[in-house]
Amino acid sequence: MASSLVQFRTEEASKIKAADICEQLGIDLPTYMRMCISRLIQENGIPFSMKLGDTGESKGLKAMKAASRIAEENGISDMTLDEINAEIAAARA
Repeated sequence: MASSLVQFRTEEASKIKAADICEQLGIDLPTYMRMCISRLIQENGIPFSMKLGDTGESKGLKAMKAASRIAEENGISDMTLDEINAEIAAARA
């Protein structure tokens, strides 16, 4: 299949920021653009979100929030410490 050159203009500051994000993700800007085009065609629309981790929230805090959400979804978010310890003891038995 023949290759085709695709060009567009953007602000220099935007290009620099985009290239920096790509570098942190382990790719270069042209690779990212090829990925976008390929996935756009596969999905017949905007297909994905690639983001660097939020530096404002630690992994531990994210894990605790996820655990709280899961506990709420399963109806166990209001267990007392004694109930939690009883569950642990039963699981170990």
